[in-house]
Amino acid sequence: MCARLFLPVSAEELAEFLELAGLPELEPRYNIAPGQDLLAVRSGPRGGRRASFLRWGLVPSFAQDPKIGHRLINARSETAATRGVFRESLRTRRCLVPAAGFYEWKSAGRVKQPYAVKPRAGLVAIAGLWDTWERDGRRLETCTLLTTAPNDLIAPIHDRMPVLLDRERFAEWLDPRQEDPRALAPLMQPYPAERLLAHPVSTRVNRPTVDDPACLEPAAVEVPAQGRLF
Repeated sequence: MCARLFLPVSAEELAEFLELAGLPELEPRYNIAPGQDLLAVRSGPRGGRRASFLRWGLVPSFAQDPKIGHRLINARSETAATRGVFRESLRTRRCLVPAAGFYEWKSAGRVKQPYAVKPRAGLVAIAGLWDTWERDGRRLETCTLLTTAPNDLIAPIHDRMPVLLDRERFAEWLDPRQEDPRALAPLMQPYPAERLLAHPVSTRVNRPTVDDPACLEPAAVEVPAQGRLF
């Protein structure tokens, strides 16, 4: 599962990473939660790329109630091609969600210890799917984030991790001509463990209203970690 992201970087750095002409100034984010807006990149109608904000939690175009988005913040990459809520979006509505990293929680009994996971250098993008929902004059553009099996770093923390893509894979993921899920499967693999870092953080990130630099500060491990995380 992927349920929190952080992105405390400048618009200039993001534009360069995403290969966009520019972006408006953005507020640094340290604890982005489902139900909030995510910056996402999609293929433009005339080629190129366009950036916009999508609400995190997919509402399929055919949904009767937009509240379904609360349950669709993630899509399993292994089954997205066969599930009705995700199938068409995987074929024709893919997006990239840039991130400086994500949080994941390690369970030990009733206690959950949050960890911040980030690339050793630079940024990454999470592979996502989007859709547009319209009813009675109301219009929502929403997205979900794809997950895959954990790599050796994440496995001791959680049994899933987001599908992370480097810049050289962006064009392949966004290519509107590619509608075969089988051709996309090689992109939806666990990210190399040696290219990520993880450290425990305070449980204050459990609260989606908390969004400040202290969210990323290393904290004492409240739950004993298994395996090597650093």
